[in-house]
Amino acid sequence: MPEMIQSLLQAMRFQEGRQAVLEQPQFQVPFLLDYLAVFLWAVSGAIVGMHKRYDFAGVLVVAILASTGGRLIRDGIFLQQTPPVLSNPVYIPLIIMAVALVGLFRRRIAQMALVDRVVNVIDGIGVPAFAIVGLQLSLQAGIPLPGVVVVGVANGVGGGVLRDLLVGDAPAALRPGTIFVSGVILICILFLVLTLGFGVSKEWAAWGMIVLFFTIRMLSIRYNWRTRPVLQGPSVRDE
Repeated sequence: MPEMIQSLLQAMRFQEGRQAVLEQPQFQVPFLLDYLAVFLWAVSGAIVGMHKRYDFAGVLVVAILASTGGRLIRDGIFLQQTPPVLSNPVYIPLIIMAVALVGLFRRRIAQMALVDRVVNVIDGIGVPAFAIVGLQLSLQAGIPLPGVVVVGVANGVGGGVLRDLLVGDAPAALRPGTIFVSGVILICILFLVLTLGFGVSKEWAAWGMIVLFFTIRMLSIRYNWRTRPVLQGPSVRDE
């Protein structure tokens, strides 16, 4: 009986902490970072579509999914609300501009190592920022904490996953490589621990997690820190 009472008290304290977090001002992605991230992710998606020899419409669809796919998954599947790509009049013209730019300078852009470097930097900042936005929205929707983490991760990496699936590739985010999805999972959990467990403001916790993920991501690229497959050797398809 005392253990049951203690569990109930802990649950009540958690709910109070969750309510206190919801009453705090929401972390907002700076609009310049938002638009720059959408533009550059659209450029990366357009390059992938171009390499697959798609026509303009096909390249545009790949670019849309690459740049806004995480939010499409978050809002269309989990939260069931209108995605920003449909409600914000800026996104679609911005993506069309990115596709047109890639089409106009396709030979130069496809061979520019600078594009990959810039996209890596934007990934390092934008992915955790949008993951945290997904965490906040799913908390507001009353989703249990494990589901909150799922929504946050999907919001952060969903665009790249949808892009790769659409063009018939295994998602790069799910293959062994430099630290990416595992880093997103880590910062999502830490954000919830800091805000719900220790009462840290969402703004401070969000920027702290962005800095942490950016540092991990850049160091993993610089020093080639790589994840390993769970099962070593050739895949079943290769045998």
